[in-house]
Amino acid sequence: MLKQRVITAVLMLAVLLPALFAPVAWPFAVLTLAMIGAAGWEWARLNGVAGTGAYAAGVLLSAACAVALWAGWSTTAPVVVWWVATLVWVLGGAWAMKAGPAGWPGLSRAVRLALGLVALWTAWLALANAKSTGINFILSIFCLVWAADIFAYFGGKNFGRRKLAPAISPGKSWEGVWSGMLGVIVLAMVWIAIDRSQAVDSASLYTRLREQQGPIGLVFTLVFLAAMSVVGDLVESLAKRAAGAKDSSNLLPGHGGVLDRIDALLPAFPLALALSSF
Repeated sequence: MLKQRVITAVLMLAVLLPALFAPVAWPFAVLTLAMIGAAGWEWARLNGVAGTGAYAAGVLLSAACAVALWAGWSTTAPVVVWWVATLVWVLGGAWAMKAGPAGWPGLSRAVRLALGLVALWTAWLALANAKSTGINFILSIFCLVWAADIFAYFGGKNFGRRKLAPAISPGKSWEGVWSGMLGVIVLAMVWIAIDRSQAVDSASLYTRLREQQGPIGLVFTLVFLAAMSVVGDLVESLAKRAAGAKDSSNLLPGHGGVLDRIDALLPAFPLALALSSF
């Protein structure tokens, strides 16, 4: 299993990194468009849409991304898109956490499908816009999510006592979440110092937030973004538990599906763009 995970990860990086560091934005936009389409197919299947219907959901989502790309939104999307996504994630995430796996199917299939596809579309749009802003900017958001996850894992493993959401993800603890938040704050301090001392192609998310909101606002915003990355993870876990599935699919051998790899990124990117747009 470990060997398969490593091979898959290396192949994904071999495809993703050249697109990410390409001097133009469209290769990354097109590559992530394909990934988001696959995630749309997975989301449809997790919510009871099988066969042709699931494929149609993925194609529809890819087409919606392609329309945004054609319209120029992949570089300069309206700011209102990020704030709508923020509202949906905060309110929808709170409802999903309260409903739990038992209550999730109580929401109509059409609503669940639509909410997921909209979340995936705004996440893709935010990814494309972040890439257009600059490598330093997009990497700072990626690393925020990864740091929250890594610090949460080690914090939960060593200090975890109180379960965060045992019905959804038994392995997560409050101590892990707090460790993730602390890790993100430390990462931001180091990144801001690097921004100040090195020539970078764009200001990082952390530098932007520090300049716009001051140090206190920066900390609160980072805590919020780290928390919402956890919500993204939990919402996908919720859908999988309600469907009785271990992984969103087996598209990525050793890793599960696309959704399994990007769930925490889905709220983080549009919310980061919203909060840095003040």
